[in-house]
Amino acid sequence: MSARMHLSGAQSTQQRDDGERLAVAAEVLGLLADRTRLALLQRLAEGEADVTTLTEACGAARPSVSQHLSRLRLAGLVTTHKEGRRVVYALRHGHLRRLVEEALSVADHQLGMLPPHD
Repeated sequence: MSARMHLSGAQSTQQRDDGERLAVAAEVLGLLADRTRLALLQRLAEGEADVTTLTEACGAARPSVSQHLSRLRLAGLVTTHKEGRRVVYALRHGHLRRLVEEALSVADHQLGMLPPHD
């Protein structure tokens, strides 16, 4: 096998992997594109919380909050564990916390609450 053939095979795999990565990233960003889910993730970035706490934090109806949490859990963005009868939610990883923080920082810049910088 020539180096060129080997390289083109690696490039094809890389393109497929990049396509898959982009699709997953777009799905994650799509989940963040909902105000209620973004508010839930913002609150969870502060630490674990149960449904009652999350409902109060985002100001949505409890059934709506439960549905949004279910979507986030099924997407693998949040985890759950039980404490007695309560189900406690947490962010799956710090990358998501930082992504939410960055999205909110972009909003702050757009609204003129922060000066431009790089």
